[in-house]
Amino acid sequence: MSDTPNLLGFRIAHRAMRTDSRRLADVTAEIAAGRQPCGPERAAAIREYATKLCRGIHHHHKAEDDHLWPLLVRSAGAELDLSELSEDHSELDPLLDEIRAVAGDPAELAKPLRRLADLLDEHIQEEERTIFPIIMRHVSGKDWEEMEQHVRKGGDVRFELPRIEQHARPEELAQLRKLAGPVLVVMLALMRRAHLRRERLIFGAA
Repeated sequence: MSDTPNLLGFRIAHRAMRTDSRRLADVTAEIAAGRQPCGPERAAAIREYATKLCRGIHHHHKAEDDHLWPLLVRSAGAELDLSELSEDHSELDPLLDEIRAVAGDPAELAKPLRRLADLLDEHIQEEERTIFPIIMRHVSGKDWEEMEQHVRKGGDVRFELPRIEQHARPEELAQLRKLAGPVLVVMLALMRRAHLRRERLIFGAA
């Protein structure tokens, strides 16, 4: 194990959250404006997707609150100011609850999803700009790996893993496959078909 933290998993997870929140906001805005149809099957798929996306975002920021922030405080001490990032986290949960409450109506999802996408863009950019350099200076590879194991616990692998593959750049995916070994290839193969069907149904993607 390297003594340098590998931030690849966090970077891709952040990219997936930002990109998919924005994509879902855009497609529901099109539906709300009457520019795209939305039958029962598509509406059900959007409801499930929005609910799982909110659950994944909550799981990620809760893991940061419970495990990453304490690790940074222990490692970096006075160099660290987490107040603004913690305030962003406190804004997220009411917004995620609002999205879940209207998830059954795609037209109602557009506005809260837009707010979510904007908040995630600002928050994640600031987090990566300020926190990632501190992690690289002060956190050991061992401590980072233990923290990532906590983050992975309780996640929805069938929802999260195909999205990681989708949003990873080719060189990042090659690195992930090298780290995870054959098990990752097998898991992705098993989950890819359902993921692509969902992509086509919601976003019209191939």
